[in-house]
Amino acid sequence: MDEASGSVTAVLLAAGAGTRLAPLTDEWPKPLMPVGGRPLLQIWLDDLWTIGVRSVVVNVHHHRREMLDFLNRPRFRNWVRVFEEERLLGTAGTLRACRGFLVGGPTLLAHADNLCRCHLADFVAAHRERPGGHVATMMTFDTETPESCGIVETDAAGTVVAFHEKAHDPPGRRANGAVYLLQPEVLDWLDDHPGVTDFSTGVVPEFLGRIGTWHNVNVHRDIGTPAMLAAAQNDPDPRSTNAPTGGDDWDQWFKDHPIHQMVGELGRGGGEV
Repeated sequence: MDEASGSVTAVLLAAGAGTRLAPLTDEWPKPLMPVGGRPLLQIWLDDLWTIGVRSVVVNVHHHRREMLDFLNRPRFRNWVRVFEEERLLGTAGTLRACRGFLVGGPTLLAHADNLCRCHLADFVAAHRERPGGHVATMMTFDTETPESCGIVETDAAGTVVAFHEKAHDPPGRRANGAVYLLQPEVLDWLDDHPGVTDFSTGVVPEFLGRIGTWHNVNVHRDIGTPAMLAAAQNDPDPRSTNAPTGGDDWDQWFKDHPIHQMVGELGRGGGEV
């Protein structure tokens, strides 16, 4: 176990519908789309296990049955909790509702339907070494489509001083990866502002000047369209993993699932099913 990550709790957001991936998501949840043969959510969970995170909360809503079948397995027992949302609460709303599951140290918040190829241990280390006064660390990446992302401006120390969410003409291409490490102070603020439901638009602007950044120089990809999911199959992976090995009945069943063929056809057919 990486001792530096031992007290980190993670909240993985995995409840969305993934409508842009239809018809793939008509029958199969976006967070379980295969990337290199593995469900995307499993990549996140394997990475968190590898760096020593032993407390994870995953929210579910769309394709609830398939998500529960994946999560309620022995390999995730005692360290992955499932938070079922009867209605979608929004990114900030989910974090607020999960407060009781969190251990009191830093909380890693991430969208588990994005592919993140990086060394998460370095991200955690950067947060541990953050300047005084910082209450959060944001993962950033360079995007080719800045108008579709939240673009950040930082000072010389890497502190977020301005934020532009999906602006028509943003000032640069350094984007918010929507992966954060948060101190309890941010969660306290959420408790005091129950009307805030979206994290990027409702929380980030309130903490400008107190959010540091860590830049992912590897791969950060939204797999939300067929073309992006197809491209993700060839993304390089810089990490080594010490995640639990060995399959179970679900793994064997998943190997023969038709979603693999459907995703494979994306690459052969120019990004369309």
